[in-house]
Amino acid sequence: MSSFIDPPTWSGPSSDPVDEQFGDVVTATTLEEADAFDAVLVGEPYDGAVISRAGAAAGPRALRESLSGVKTHHFGSGPVRSVADLGDVPIPDGSVADVQRAIRERAAAIHEREALPVFLGGDNSLTYPNVAPLLADASVGVVNIDAHLDVRETRDGPTSGTPYRQLHEAGLDGYACLGARHFETSTAYHEFVRERGGAVVTATETAADPAGAVERALAALEGVDRLYCSVDIDVLDAPYCGVSAPTPGGLLPREVFDIVGRLAADDRLAGFEVVECAPPLDESGRTVDAAARTVAHALAGWAA
Repeated sequence: MSSFIDPPTWSGPSSDPVDEQFGDVVTATTLEEADAFDAVLVGEPYDGAVISRAGAAAGPRALRESLSGVKTHHFGSGPVRSVADLGDVPIPDGSVADVQRAIRERAAAIHEREALPVFLGGDNSLTYPNVAPLLADASVGVVNIDAHLDVRETRDGPTSGTPYRQLHEAGLDGYACLGARHFETSTAYHEFVRERGGAVVTATETAADPAGAVERALAALEGVDRLYCSVDIDVLDAPYCGVSAPTPGGLLPREVFDIVGRLAADDRLAGFEVVECAPPLDESGRTVDAAARTVAHALAGWAA
């Protein structure tokens, strides 16, 4: 199996010569040349582990298409420019565990580079192989921006609901969930997180004070060497949420943008991802557009 499937050619749709968009600045690269960039995009087109409705395998392509038309300028940090695209990780046939092993091998090679990896999912089972290589030589904490805690037991193999249980079993040092919904988890899973010193900040608390929610998450992860940020786009409120498991009571896009910008500015950041964006389930592309702009805000925070 080849290392990566070649990325598409990026192009900004605007005809204005000064209207710079991500499509004008993102360029294809190889793993060997990735260090020339601040960040690299990596597609992971897989949704074989979803608990409910599939569709996230189409996420990477749709996210790239939407991001290509987003302007590069951020009022706080200026234009985002030093971004490249490695292409998609080839997805093998086989079980979810087989796919996780293949993704982990590629993710390990990416983490060895200096550029920040930005993974475009794909379902939430990919969080485990995206993060696991970091555990080998550093203490690691994850901020999970999500409606769900995703610490289910791996009774019959991994699923999109098990990645943080798998990571804890592999030695994860810290965990915080921002945007969790009441009545979307079991008491046992909440207790699992709390017993391990994790932080759970509900959607209501996060929406009321996004900056304070980030502070609570970072306080829970104060002692770790590396930070990983995962955005499950089902954290958005149901009207914005074309995903496998939309629920009411979630965050607005602008709240997610604020949160990821703050987290990406942490100099410990070692990886970022957007997962569970499912274009076939998305009404009018609103979730794809919100997810693409989430990536843009993370890149701006990192650049700053």
